[in-house]
Parts: sequence; C-alpha cells; structure tokens
Amino acid sequence: MNKPVLLAVDDDPQVLAAVRRDLRLRYRDLYSIVGAASGEEALDTLKELKSRGDDVALVVSDQRMPGMHGTEVLTRSREIYPEARRVLLTAYSDIDAAIRAINDAHLNYYLAKPWAPPEEKLFPVIDDLLDSWKEEYRPETSGLRLVGHQWSPRSHAIKDFLASNLMPYRWLDIERNPAARVLLEAANLHDDALPVLFFEDGAVLRSPEPREVAARLGRPLAAAFDVYDLVIVGGGPAGLAAAVYGASEGLQTLLLDRHAAGGQAGTSSKIENYLGFPTGVSGSELTRRAVQQAKRLGAECLVPVEVTGVTIEAGYKHVQVSDGRVLVTRTLLACTGMVYREHPATGIAEHTGAGVYYGAAATEAPVFAGKRVVVVGGGNSAGQAAMHLSRYAKDVQIVVRGESLRVTMSQYLIEQIAKAENIRVRTRTEVASVEGTGHVERAALVSSDGGASDEQAVDAVFVFIGTKPHSDWLPAEVLRDTKGFVLTGRDLMADAAYSRTWKEPREPLPLETSVPGVFAAGDLRASAMNRVASAVGEGAMVVRFVHDYLALT
Repeated sequence: MNKPVLLAVDDDPQVLAAVRRDLRLRYRDLYSIVGAASGEEALDTLKELKSRGDDVALVVSDQRMPGMHGTEVLTRSREIYPEARRVLLTAYSDIDAAIRAINDAHLNYYLAKPWAPPEEKLFPVIDDLLDSWKEEYRPETSGLRLVGHQWSPRSHAIKDFLASNLMPYRWLDIERNPAARVLLEAANLHDDALPVLFFEDGAVLRSPEPREVAARLGRPLAAAFDVYDLVIVGGGPAGLAAAVYGASEGLQTLLLDRHAAGGQAGTSSKIENYLGFPTGVSGSELTRRAVQQAKRLGAECLVPVEVTGVTIEAGYKHVQVSDGRVLVTRTLLACTGMVYREHPATGIAEHTGAGVYYGAAATEAPVFAGKRVVVVGGGNSAGQAAMHLSRYAKDVQIVVRGESLRVTMSQYLIEQIAKAENIRVRTRTEVASVEGTGHVERAALVSSDGGASDEQAVDAVFVFIGTKPHSDWLPAEVLRDTKGFVLTGRDLMADAAYSRTWKEPREPLPLETSVPGVFAAGDLRASAMNRVASAVGEGAMVVRFVHDYLALT
C-alpha cells in the first residue's frame, strides 16, 4: 500500500516549495508529500488519489489564491476525503477568515505565515493532527476486521467496544460487502459464528466477549500490585483526571472501567466548549490524550473490568470485580457517572442493537448514510449526536418533550442545529413505539398534548434521555440522595443520616463520602455540574483530599 499523502496547496511557487520542504524534512519516511499550485489542481489531485485508492491524511492550503480561496479548497476536499485533517495558511490580516472557516470548512487548524522555526510553530501542530487522523484512519485491506450482521446486537456490542477503546478496525457487513464472505469462507466459518474478528496476524475470534478482544490485543487485565494508594472506578473525565494527577504525585494509582475510558463524554463526536480547543475536540481524541498522559505518568488502566462490590476492612477498601478477583486499596474514587435508562416505548427493547442505540452515534453513524434517523433527547449529548449524524443521514429528527432546546442544550449547538438543512427539531413530541422485521423500520411519534400518532419510516433511533447514577455497586454505607446520587462533603453533613453514619472525629473532606477514604466525583456525585470541565476539575481536586486522608491514617 502506498504511503498516505500530505497535500500542500499554494499559488506562490516559493511558499509552496517552502511548505513541501518543511513537510519532507519531518514526514517523508511515513508520508508522500504532494504539491498543487491552485485550488483547481488540488481538487483534481485529490480525485485522482481517490480513484487510485490512496489515502490523504492532511491538506494544507493557502487562503488567498486566484480563482478559489483556501477555505473553498478545504471545504470541497472534505467531500472527497472527509477524515483528512485540514489546515489553512493565512496572513495576519486573514485571521477573521480563518476563524469563520472553523465552522464553514470544518477547519482543524490555521497557521499564520511565516511559521519559522518549523520545529516550534509547524511540526507540533502537524504531529497532533496526524496522530488524531491515525486514530480514525481505517485501512482498506489490512488491520483488524470485524465481520457481522448490521442488525445484530452482538455485532453492535463488539463495534461499540472497539470504537470506544480507540481500536482501529474495519467493519464488513456480511450482507453488503463481498469481502466479508470471502474472509469467512477462507476461515472455513459459517454465518452462525458471527460476529467474527480477524486479526492482522491471522488469528480469528468467533462471537468474542470484550475481555477476549482486549486480551488478544495485548491490553492488560490483571493488576500489577497487591495494594494501591488510589483505585479509581470509572474512566470518564473525572477518573482520567484523577489518574493523571494521582500518578504524577507519586500515588500508586489504578483505573478500572467496565467498558472503555472516556465515559459518556468519550462518545461525543465533538465537544466545542472545553477550554483550550478553539475548533472543538472529539470525545475519543480527548480520551486518547488523557489515557496516554495517565499511562506515561505511571497510572495503570484496566479495561474492561467491572466492579461488582466494595467492602471495608480495617480502613482498607476491598474491591470485588466480576471475575472473582479482589483488589485492595487505601482510598477509592467512585466516578462511574450515569447510565441511560431503557426507553419505555413499545418495541425499543426488542430492537436495541438492531436500529435502537443508546449513545452510540459515533460508532453507527456511517452505516446510516442517506437514511432517516431519530435522535431522542434535548441535552448536549443529543445535540452533538444529531450534528454528527447529519454528516451521513439525509434526514435527522430531534424529538424532545420540552417546549424548546434552550433549557437543556448549549447555545452553540442550538445555532449549529438551526443551520443544518437536514435536521428538524420536534418539540413537545415523544416516541410512542418502534416497529420492524429484524430491525427498526418505522417509528410512531406522538404529541405530548395527546395528539394523533404520526407514523414514519425511519432506519434508526438514537436515545439520549433518562439517565440515572451508576451507584448500585457501592456499599450501602455510602449515603445517596433519593435519586441515587452520592452525597459528599457539606451535602453529606446536611443529610439526616449523617450523624448515624459518620463516626470520625473530623468532618468529611470535600468530595469524601460517608465512608472515610471513599470519594466521589463527576456526574455520580450529588450537586455535580454535568460538564466535562467540572468533572476534570473534581478529578484533579480529589487527589489533594486523598493525600489529606492518607496523612490522617
């Protein structure tokens, strides 16, 4: 296979030569560096590369060019290579155009000319962009390949596990992709073995469990130490932040998650209000960076490992996991966030994984190119999912029971949704039922006022409502509010059961629960802010309180 291409576009021969020179200096071993002297030539080049089956990782274009500006080049390049990273070269006077291009051309970055020295101003940017591209890049004929039925819940579960854990793979639908049948027959397997996972070294797993996949890919599943200073249960933003700070401050730190690091934030196609990312960042990219950082600093991360219970003995926390093992720690952080409740509409349960999906828009969206989908919910997760799905589906309906999106969704998402031609918002509406043979084919929508049912042909329903705290694995001694959210700090002291439960000669530390040395952070905690930034802040803060607790014991 040919090397992926980095395409530089500039009508000034000297500038184009300089860009190609700098890119070759750093990237020629892994990439082919190609140049184009105009926007038209660039688009012709991209079409030729596409017809040859070559991959394009990056397009770098000057803004001011005769005939076609750089923003148009980058916008149209996205139609040919949607996953390629796009960088605009601008003069200082064109910064406003570059900022507009973030939304209009889905720009990944802009660079003001000149960028000397490249070691400081060019290479770090390109390194980051190429790293994120490689995470999403799907090889055409090699690498990890998953063969299965699109409407199989088992196939969906493996797809979701691979995608959530940032494991690049190629999905081959047995009913639509001839290569799937070839692979299956070459392995002497039949449809009853599906889903089947093919590895690059020739190994095959039939209808595997996530733990089998993780083990086969060399992911650690066993703890390295007998006793830890801090065990974190839940790999969302709060847990990842705690892992980074705990490990960096010398605590023997272990992070566990039953599915994948990142939590619900990790499934977001784009987070645009997180500090430091002016063009937005996908949940998977934020998760990838955080996991790498935590591991580099010395934290252990075990996925998938499900915690089923906790007991306290002589101050030590004994953490039971689903395979029967027990892990021992001096302190414990619970940050398992929230889980989606099952939607009560008729037919939802029967079609889960076969057209009904809970928080899996990033995983399943490409399958529904040209299709009709419904997104249920009015929060940011629903809005981000709708925007991502609109890149593929021809019709996206957001169904929400409230009067509008303004109470539950960020303004930037509301504005983006209003501009999307293939998204419709249906307020005061609910899904009454879904139907289909083997997969979702129809959905009945009804007005919250009790109006007539509106039955429509749809191909998928993505559910983002009805969350509840995932706190049932914690011991009964950990006090919770009436909804199941964990009480900590001052909220704990205000609870009627506090005096009967807390027997320490000190007040509980901030973020400490009713069990000394057990902390809670993120969406699991009562009074949480339900924002990525606040979860990260709590995860970082809790490490300070862990030190305080350890100093007292």
